[in-house]
Amino acid sequence: MHAKDILIDAYTRIQEEVHAAVEGLTLDDLHRRPGPDANSVAWLVWHLTRVQDDHVAGALGLEQVWLTQDWEKRFGLDLKPHDTGYGHTSAQVAKVRVDSADLLTGYYDAVHARSLEALRGLTAADLDRVVDENWDPPVTLGVRLVSVLSDDYEHVGQAAYVRGLYQSA
Repeated sequence: MHAKDILIDAYTRIQEEVHAAVEGLTLDDLHRRPGPDANSVAWLVWHLTRVQDDHVAGALGLEQVWLTQDWEKRFGLDLKPHDTGYGHTSAQVAKVRVDSADLLTGYYDAVHARSLEALRGLTAADLDRVVDENWDPPVTLGVRLVSVLSDDYEHVGQAAYVRGLYQSA
């Protein structure tokens, strides 16, 4: 198995978990926060998708799906166009509200499709290319792609946990 095939498999598992965390939830459940400063399922899925969109696009020299496919307009959030949710305050988390679960999964699926298309075209040498020199050691494409996976898995796990809190109540 090639490294890109492992990455493709890992990114596909995130898609499956995103759908499992979101599908069937009411709008109230999507936006409910288990504590006053906790994140909602909607925010968690929006954020993990924005991070994947931003970081994969940036590392591969692509435009973000958020902007090129009008997802920013479809969501209609009162946030800056390149906002990914990093460092959001409780008030900013509360601003991330959606009209449907399909909006969240639709955006994730669009980002996922673009990510897989990009991953399929990679060579082993591409994964060693430095994409960020602001770190010591500099970050390679392979490390960036794994970092996105790590962040996405963390947040989709949180979304699944929050979903479970509501279903068990």
